[in-house]
Amino acid sequence: MINVQQHILVTGSSRGIGEAIADHLLAAGHRVVGHASRPISDVFAYPVIGADFADFRGPDALWQQAIDLLDGRIDVLINNAGIFAANPIESGDPEWLAAWDETMTINLTASAQLCRFAVRHFQERGGEGRIVNIASRAAYRGDSPDHWHYAASKAAMVAMTKTIARAYAAQQIYAFAICPGFTMTGMAEDYLESRGGDTLLADIPLGRVALPEEVARMAGFCASDAPPSMTGAVLDANGASYVR
Repeated sequence: MINVQQHILVTGSSRGIGEAIADHLLAAGHRVVGHASRPISDVFAYPVIGADFADFRGPDALWQQAIDLLDGRIDVLINNAGIFAANPIESGDPEWLAAWDETMTINLTASAQLCRFAVRHFQERGGEGRIVNIASRAAYRGDSPDHWHYAASKAAMVAMTKTIARAYAAQQIYAFAICPGFTMTGMAEDYLESRGGDTLLADIPLGRVALPEEVARMAGFCASDAPPSMTGAVLDANGASYVR
């Protein structure tokens, strides 16, 4: 797949890591369709489809529109969309469960739906297909007391990626996961500030958080250049703050 133009769907591409991934892939000569949680007025160099992943119909609508925009062919799916919202255990039962379900639906179930669509599409077309799931350091290290649901969703995403890799490698369907730690997006900046900034950075041997462009380069490699024997790999980008 090296130096071949790919048709790529990137979810959560309207800002942060997802936007950096889409821009990197576009600059590398690939055809890209992006996604946002709702229709947006911003202008991008690639089509951006609005689809709400809190609605179970959202991923299906996104997939069908992306297929149409990409002339009936998707070669690579990159699942990046997700939410990171606090859910204190002191909340009432209905509120806590609603927050848990919302995070699982958006971070995990929507990604699973798209992975399923992608695998079936790859099987029908024959030939090679790739899935790149953007998980998190939290999948292995865990997260704050208010983010059980986020860590659980990302751990499940990693397990799903490994399962897809094992199940379909013989069919030339490859799957990879990338686990960033804190990344310099707007969301990460707010979180760093809320958690003390310098104190949190002291836990990162590199001395800084990851840059979206660094994660984008890793995603681009998995989407195009990574050798098939790498399928099932989980790549870290956390400045050695968690070394497995």
